[in-house]
Amino acid sequence: MENELAALSNELAGAVEQAGRAVVAVNARARFASSGVVWRPGVVVTAEHTIRRRDEIGITLPDGRTTSATLAGRDTGTDLAVLKLAENGTPAATFGAPEKLKPGQVVLAIGRSPDSGVNATMGIMSAVSGPWRTWRGGQLDQYLRLDLTLYPASSGGAVVDTAGHVLGIATSALSRIAGLAVPVSTVDRVIDELLRAGHIARGYLGLGLHPVALPDGGTGLIVLSSESDGPAARAGVLIGDILTALAGKPVGDTDDIQTALGGDSVGRPIAARIVRGGQVIELSITVGERPRREE
Repeated sequence: MENELAALSNELAGAVEQAGRAVVAVNARARFASSGVVWRPGVVVTAEHTIRRRDEIGITLPDGRTTSATLAGRDTGTDLAVLKLAENGTPAATFGAPEKLKPGQVVLAIGRSPDSGVNATMGIMSAVSGPWRTWRGGQLDQYLRLDLTLYPASSGGAVVDTAGHVLGIATSALSRIAGLAVPVSTVDRVIDELLRAGHIARGYLGLGLHPVALPDGGTGLIVLSSESDGPAARAGVLIGDILTALAGKPVGDTDDIQTALGGDSVGRPIAARIVRGGQVIELSITVGERPRREE
């Protein structure tokens, strides 16, 4: 039994050592640093909510040296930010297969502190499911809920398997009940878009909507407000209309709208079915890009 425990201990320490070679400390907020992962040569991914300034971002590398980074882009919806290192000599992470994860499997969260170096916490993957929309409006390819301690400096660090392969980015900002791992495929998708455009485009209609019961027992969304020059208003949608379908699918909740309005919908026409005065009307709305907050 003692030998088995020693072997397990050594295996976990080895996983932390391997993953730690690609984990950096990110100094972009007051009081304490967060963590980040060298995802590609010269490219660091971290948690967006830990980036409090655009300039003078300091990075503590795995070998103890410090360097600087510039903010290439950020996405509040997935809580990811992409930084470009002033130098690109640090090896990038190696990746596992989060799509093969099962609830109960052991995982570790690996972070880095400028003072104490690599830090690790251990727990399990408490829940694994399919695509999930965050309360911030982003789309994760998988819902990966963690049952482990995420210290303040852990956000933006690596969630790894027992072989030290990165499964995703740790964040405490996307769920009110537990930390999550943003899966590898989502991180890759967001990196590509942020490096290309600096932000993630999200579609919008320019409507204020609220669920309402329909005479047939179903649910639609009544238009309570409409931006005067918004996409829906330009297509002829009026206050008091009831939206019942979008892109050929019924809508009974505002989450249904967000699901239909992915980034690839911006600039494209989308079919909308509304009820106005008891009459069913079909409209085509050219999806707009949701205005971004100042960063």
